[in-house]
Amino acid sequence: MTHFTARAHTNIALLKYWGKADTTLMLPTTTSISLTLDEFYTDTTVWFDAALVADDVMLDDEVMTGKGYDKVTRFLDLVRDMAGETRYAHVHSANHVPTAAGLASSASAFAALAGAASRAAGLALSPAELSRLARRGSGSASRSIFGGFAQWDRGHDDLTSVAKPLVETIDWPIQLLTVIINDQPKKIDSRGGMQHAKATSPFYDDWVNRSNALVPVMQTAIANHDIDQIGQLAEANALQMHATNATAQPAFNYLTDSSWQVINLATTLRERGISVYATMDAGPNVKLISRPADTEVITAALAEAIPGVVVRTATPGPSIKIVEGDQI
Repeated sequence: MTHFTARAHTNIALLKYWGKADTTLMLPTTTSISLTLDEFYTDTTVWFDAALVADDVMLDDEVMTGKGYDKVTRFLDLVRDMAGETRYAHVHSANHVPTAAGLASSASAFAALAGAASRAAGLALSPAELSRLARRGSGSASRSIFGGFAQWDRGHDDLTSVAKPLVETIDWPIQLLTVIINDQPKKIDSRGGMQHAKATSPFYDDWVNRSNALVPVMQTAIANHDIDQIGQLAEANALQMHATNATAQPAFNYLTDSSWQVINLATTLRERGISVYATMDAGPNVKLISRPADTEVITAALAEAIPGVVVRTATPGPSIKIVEGDQI
C-alpha cells in the first residue's frame, strides 16, 4: 500500500468562474485567470487498501460524511476508472483554508486529491492531465495545479477545458490581503449559487461576454506587471459577477455590510494614491490586491473601519507538490 501526499495551494480568480456550460464535465461558461496563494493550502494523503469495504475519508481528523463524502468518492471513482483500480482508498486531508467561506477551499482540496489519488493509483499524469482531472472535482481546482498566475480555458469539451500557467515565477511586488469577515460555511454553496444565477439572471449572458472579452486585457496587464490595471479589471469583474446574483430570481447575496465597508474603503484608499483593489468570490470575505509596501497603511485603515477584523497576507504561491509517503 503505497502512500502519496500532495500539497496544493488555493487560488483567487481575478477573472471569475461563475457558471457551467456542462455540469457533468464541469465545463465553464468563461475563461478564468487566477493567482495561486502561498498562505492557504491543503495537504492530502491517499493510499488504496484491499481490506476496505468503502472509501475512508478524513478531513482535519474528522470522518467525512454526507454530501462532502459523496463528492470525494465520486471523484475517486474517476481515478479508479482511469487506472483500472478496484480497491477503495484511505483519504486523509488537512485543510489550511477557512472552509467554505469564499476562499476557494475546494480548489486546493480537489487539486491535492487529484495529485495524491492519481499517483497512489499508479498514474503518472502530466500537469495538463492533472488539471483536467482536478476540474472534475471542482472547476477552480484545475488552476491550483499551477503556481503564480494561471488561466483556465473554458474550452468546449473534456480535452480542451484545461488550465495552463501564465507566469509561474513572480518576481515583482503583488499580494492579496484576505479580510476575513466570516469564517463559517456559507448558506448557499458556490455550485448552487452559480447555476441559479446562470439560469435566472437576465444579465448573466452579458457578464459572460464581458468577462471573456477581458481575458487578453488581463494577460497584457500581467505581462506588464501593471497592478493597477490588474486590480481595476479584477474588481470590476467581481462586482459584475455579484450583480448576476443580485438580479437572479429570487435574488441572493454573499456580501454583507462589512464586505461593502471593505470594498468602499479600497475606493477611499485609492483616492489617497494607494493601489488597492477588491475582489470577492462566493462568500463575504474580501481579498485586496495590493503592493506589500502598502500593507501597514491598508491594515491600519481596516482596523479603524472594522475593529477586530482579521487580515491574512498571502503572496504568490507555488504549483502542486506530490511526494511518496505521508510527510510533505
